[in-house]
Amino acid sequence: MNRRQWICIAGISLAALVAGVLASQWIYKTGLASDPTIKAFLANPWQTPNGKPVDTAQWHGKVLVVNFWASWCPPCVEEMPTFDKLQMELKSQNVLFVGIGIDSPSNIREFLEKTPVSYPIAIGGLEGSNLSKQMGNLQGALPYTIIINAEGRATYRKLGKISEDDIKNRILEAL
Repeated sequence: MNRRQWICIAGISLAALVAGVLASQWIYKTGLASDPTIKAFLANPWQTPNGKPVDTAQWHGKVLVVNFWASWCPPCVEEMPTFDKLQMELKSQNVLFVGIGIDSPSNIREFLEKTPVSYPIAIGGLEGSNLSKQMGNLQGALPYTIIINAEGRATYRKLGKISEDDIKNRILEAL
């Protein structure tokens, strides 16, 4: 090959590289690269503690703070007032806390009568526990919190109780 052919090949290669980088950025920004486990989470037929279907379409395009919890889990119960406070504080910034109760519907209903929260609670059951594992909770322990940005990508995961400052900072990073 002569020098002119090498320059031509190098130019084509460079153009292909630039096109690939630009395409991957477009895919990332449009949300087409969102995590399939996040899509499965959003597509799951969640129900409220009263057995009504949850309209997850209202969750799309928001920063979601998903907290897997149970009424029998002391650290879970301890962080709920903080989540409730932050839900009210950050609601206008397109942030939505969602509690996934890994407990029986009757236990969750009883708990919420004594400790109401301003954010939606869905019944997780075995499917919720499996989804939390697929979403990074390899130990299957509680509480487990995951922040999903408006494009449908997980930006933060935390096993165990989370402080108010930490969760607030992580939410602000996801906005």
